[in-house]
Amino acid sequence: MAKFTLNVNGKTHQVDAEPDTPLLWVLRDNLKMTGTKFGCGIAQCGACTVHVDGEATRSCVTPVEVAADSDIVTIEGITGAEAKAIQEAWVKHDVPQCGYCQSGQVMSAVALLRETPQPGDAEIDDGMSGNICRCATYVRIRQAIKTAAQTLKG
Repeated sequence: MAKFTLNVNGKTHQVDAEPDTPLLWVLRDNLKMTGTKFGCGIAQCGACTVHVDGEATRSCVTPVEVAADSDIVTIEGITGAEAKAIQEAWVKHDVPQCGYCQSGQVMSAVALLRETPQPGDAEIDDGMSGNICRCATYVRIRQAIKTAAQTLKG
């Protein structure tokens, strides 16, 4: 066991964990932030996506020792113009079906819009390719991202 300092959603937390413990489990078990979901455990589905220093990161394969002293943002703390636009577009286009993958989808979509404010279909497909939706709402996700981009464009 080791002690780590984590800055999550703007708050500093001290946690005791093994250095190789995935950030996902520290968030869920130690900090009780359960919005970030476990899907596959091998960084293939995207359900566990959080932002680490502004980058979409798969928390299921990111050791807590790597994330320590970084700025971590989870679905519970995502803010800003892109986040607001994505959240509103998600509702407008009725994106969620079962909802399980949605926190990871939203986190990836926000990161995409921050990097590429006006993405085309290929950029959306590429930016969202690491996120699997078992309900196959990909068409609605793509449309919601386009709507959010238009909202941000003004």
